[in-house]
Amino acid sequence: MRSWNWIWQALWWHHFFLLWTTIDGQTRYSIPEELKQGSVVGNLAKDLGLGLSDIFDRKLRVASEAGEQYFSVDAGKGELVVNDRIDREALCGQSASCVLTLQVVLENPLNLHRIEVEIKDINDNSPRFHTKEMSLKIAETAAVGTRFILESAEDSDVGSNSVRSYTLTKNECFTLKMKEVEDGKTVPELVLEKPLDREKKAVHQLLVTALDGGNPVMSGTSQITVTVLDVNDNFPVFDKNIYKVSLQENTAKDAFIIKMAATDADEGPNGEVEFYFASRTPDSVSSMFEINSITGEIYLKGDLDYERATHYKIEITAKDKGAPEMESNCRLQIDVVDVNDNTPEIVLTSEPQPVREDAPSGTVVALLNARDADSGSNSKVTLQLPKGSPFNLKPSFSNNYALVTNGPLDRETFSEYNIEITATDSGSPPLSSKKTIPVTITDVNDNPPVFTQPSYNVYLKENGVPGSILYSVSASDLDFGENAKVSYSILDSKVQDVSVSSYVYMNSDNGSIYSMHSFDYEKLKVFQILVQAKDQGSPCLSSNATVHVFILDQNDNAPAVIYPSSAALGSLSHQRMPRSAKAGHLVTKVTAVDADSGHNAWISYRLAEATDSSLFTVNLYTGEVRTKRAVSEQDDSSQRLLIEIKDDGEPVQSSTVTVSIMVEDGLHEPILDLRQKAVEPSKKTGRITLYLILSLASVSVLSLVTFLILAVKCIRSSRSSGSCCMRRSDCDDYKNPNRNLQIQLNTDGPIKYVEVLGGDMLSQSQSFRSCMSPMSEYSDFTLIKPSSTTDFKEVISVLDASLPDSTWTFESQQVSRQVVQRDLLPPPSVLTTVASVLVRSASRARCALTLKSNNIRIIYDCRRINVSLFGVQQDHR
Repeated sequence: MRSWNWIWQALWWHHFFLLWTTIDGQTRYSIPEELKQGSVVGNLAKDLGLGLSDIFDRKLRVASEAGEQYFSVDAGKGELVVNDRIDREALCGQSASCVLTLQVVLENPLNLHRIEVEIKDINDNSPRFHTKEMSLKIAETAAVGTRFILESAEDSDVGSNSVRSYTLTKNECFTLKMKEVEDGKTVPELVLEKPLDREKKAVHQLLVTALDGGNPVMSGTSQITVTVLDVNDNFPVFDKNIYKVSLQENTAKDAFIIKMAATDADEGPNGEVEFYFASRTPDSVSSMFEINSITGEIYLKGDLDYERATHYKIEITAKDKGAPEMESNCRLQIDVVDVNDNTPEIVLTSEPQPVREDAPSGTVVALLNARDADSGSNSKVTLQLPKGSPFNLKPSFSNNYALVTNGPLDRETFSEYNIEITATDSGSPPLSSKKTIPVTITDVNDNPPVFTQPSYNVYLKENGVPGSILYSVSASDLDFGENAKVSYSILDSKVQDVSVSSYVYMNSDNGSIYSMHSFDYEKLKVFQILVQAKDQGSPCLSSNATVHVFILDQNDNAPAVIYPSSAALGSLSHQRMPRSAKAGHLVTKVTAVDADSGHNAWISYRLAEATDSSLFTVNLYTGEVRTKRAVSEQDDSSQRLLIEIKDDGEPVQSSTVTVSIMVEDGLHEPILDLRQKAVEPSKKTGRITLYLILSLASVSVLSLVTFLILAVKCIRSSRSSGSCCMRRSDCDDYKNPNRNLQIQLNTDGPIKYVEVLGGDMLSQSQSFRSCMSPMSEYSDFTLIKPSSTTDFKEVISVLDASLPDSTWTFESQQVSRQVVQRDLLPPPSVLTTVASVLVRSASRARCALTLKSNNIRIIYDCRRINVSLFGVQQDHR
């Protein structure tokens, strides 16, 4: 037992030193009861070491454990003043010490002070008898010196202000003496000084006065009527003067408590005893207990409650049936034993304060108190938080606790905590209760805005309307309030040595990007916009994203004739030919280029007007002007041709050139076939060469940009899903024989692969594939056997020109299979030429041709060419 006491003392000292810095020393005041409202108790601010400004700044407030707000603080003077009438007797009853405990709460930072106010008693209550009239029946045979206990007067005051003495009016038979009982208390006794003579005086009227020790003295009186009885001169006698019984407060109703025993020396009715509660028994006792008047058995009639009354003192009277009746009294003391029947209670001393999500561990959130109405071990309360809670309880004095943070907080994960605190007492069985405390987590700007994707691709047609919207980007922020408000801006960068802000501008509120002017595909094909999303927090956080803008070509350029040159002679070109020219004689070749791209740059030639339309023909795709028949002597020596050049765009753009041909006799100088090598470049051919070089350079730049975009996508994709590779593969779709000759450009944005298919009914179809996608397999080119070796040589010559590293051979009616690995496809202009040659080959072989990609599809069925661009079709018969 001694070891346990030592352990408890050690724990008490441990908690005392831990909490020394949190709770200041106690302050005690002493005041008399019944002070007027507004009376000063003491200078609270001075005693606590506070300035007057602290009362407002730290929101000083006073809370009383008694529940009633008897005191308040004068904010202007810092004084503790009386707020309401204080009645010591109502607060503390007969307790010698009456102390009111106050709690002074300060915020920012939270602090708690304990103040005790001692309420001193004043003589404001006079002694009072329970009954104003008392009756005594005394036999005339009563011996001199017989004592009769009188009712004691009660005084609500304590100490010297309580009852101190009694006086009795003068009479010849009785005097008043005091008898000391337990607990140092005295009761008045009426003493018979002279024998009674009923025949002389049957009734004696006495007045007893109770006096207190106050200044001034206060008193109370009670009238005593003494009736002198005859004959029955023995009164009942109890076997004990005091009976003591202990009852648990959960004892059931109607339970037997004790049986009283008293005897009377008389005989007959004068010796028959009946039991009663004394006439001055209070209602609180008579409503709780009942007594059997015959047997003297006492039973429990009400519900005991230790918290309401810890014991009961009952006066029991035993009366005989004599005439007159004789009676005696004894005291029954019933002690109530506490049972753990009250659940602990959690009371908030201060309301919980919002906590920043970056608050350090140990930040005080709220102050609370644990209490239990039971006593002893039944009133010892322990508090517990759920496991994993980022909060902790820090104990203080007198069952006071501080709720503090105990780990990192994240508002984006939990914006509010409902902290459930469980209070459990030490009773058997233990009782518990729960209280939920809501704690709000305030936001800190710790999350940057995040775009929906790291980069965006925007496809924009050229020649658009300035001020039109290009795209809208969006970013979200996990924070709250101002920390989550996102504004958008464009980071400064260069596009063709010009700031990107001169091309586009951005709405800072919704992330919409608008064009500043119209774009020209021929001048700018692609550019990047680096956008930034920034929140409104402090400090602000941001993130970036890239918007890739691809300009789509529109057919806004007409074909330009580069040969024959018309710079000096306007639109008229002079050519000569011998009259001896046969059918198919090459007269000249018209060459034109288109600044557009794709099918918008595909050019066709047509003879619009001629002096003799039966003599000349113009190749639809090459622009070669040849004779349709041999020149006769009847043909005019001067021929004039109007040749129209059209592109394949929508709407169609066209231009014309006029060729003047002089038919001369004896002209033997051969006209060079444009398919042969030039012997010696002239000034005109030099200019054509210059134009061709410029065209080739522009196409090469476009191909290089396409390759770079493909390479970047290839590198990004190869890190996760695969790698850019080429692998030889056979396509099951081409294993069946067919008579079609097909070239397919299959693209997904940038071109991915080209397929050339063909063969007669007896040949085995093979494929020629070039893989350019990071997701494609390792592939190769395979050239299939054509239906006509002679016709297909044109295709081979074009392929050889575009792919100089490859070689092709023919054996009888088939073409040997050769594999040539490629890093890049031929330029689009070469593919266009290949397509035109294949059209001729397909027409001669009576087979179909298909040239297609995601955006372009060409179908040739020997009757017409169907061109589809972005879903728009165009037929060429």
